[in-house]
Amino acid sequence: MITILGAGKVGSAIAFLCGSSGLDDVTLVNRNEKRAIGEALDITNSIPKNSTISVTGTSDYSQIKNSDVIVITASVKAHTASRSDIMLEQSVMIRDIARKISELAPNSKVLVVTNPVDVMTYLMQTCNPGSNVIGIASSLDSARFRYLLAKELRVDQSQIIDAMVMGEHDDSMVPIFSRAKLGNVSVNDILNEKQKSQITLDVRNYWKLLRDYKGSSVFGIAKNTFDVIESIIQNQQLDICASVLLHGQYGVNDVCIGVPVTITKSQVLINEVSISNYEKEQLRKSAGIVKSNISQVSEFLK
Repeated sequence: MITILGAGKVGSAIAFLCGSSGLDDVTLVNRNEKRAIGEALDITNSIPKNSTISVTGTSDYSQIKNSDVIVITASVKAHTASRSDIMLEQSVMIRDIARKISELAPNSKVLVVTNPVDVMTYLMQTCNPGSNVIGIASSLDSARFRYLLAKELRVDQSQIIDAMVMGEHDDSMVPIFSRAKLGNVSVNDILNEKQKSQITLDVRNYWKLLRDYKGSSVFGIAKNTFDVIESIIQNQQLDICASVLLHGQYGVNDVCIGVPVTITKSQVLINEVSISNYEKEQLRKSAGIVKSNISQVSEFLK
């Protein structure tokens, strides 16, 4: 069973992808039960004819029992200046959710979408130790990086290989130019420093562009989250960037940031890939910012 906490635009879009693909039973949990039931009723009409799954809506957290995957999309409000500007308010909600998951569904894989995702993933991890907590965002940043590279180089996105973004899902995220390629050619051999600086800025501010046009990102994060859900439910290997707890990899310890991982139903493996010295330095700075935010949250929650 797939449980999605939060029946807003993102949560409902993820539920739609799960339901319309017939992936597994879906439970939408929302504090406004009427909203959850309504979204479930709508998504139910997209279930494939030969599928036996169900989609239900509720406000009852006891329904998360027996979940294989729990996705957290709930939010107290929208962020405006940065993803960290609602960090303290979000932390209270996430702590409460973490306690409920720990009590009712301790063996579930937990996917955190709520921002600031790296801090909230760490907070969730403290209540659910092991490799069951994954923050979903760096794969979205990587998709945006691939799009911006393709746009700059005037090629199809399919021609861009190994575009990845690591670090914080916020203003210090680190696009990894040293690994990205156009076919077999490194983008570092094609782009100048001015182009790379602009692309870095554009990746970091992509959400602001979306906000100005449509309000918030929905489909990109929904599809990236669905890919992880699918890999877990169907026990298929998925290689992406995601926020997980590091234990010395890349010279970083005791913090959740986006790094390359391999996800299956049973485990999450961190892949320590080679990156440039400059990128390592930027990654460690990014980790330091997340650590500072974690300290603020820890002090606030005392």
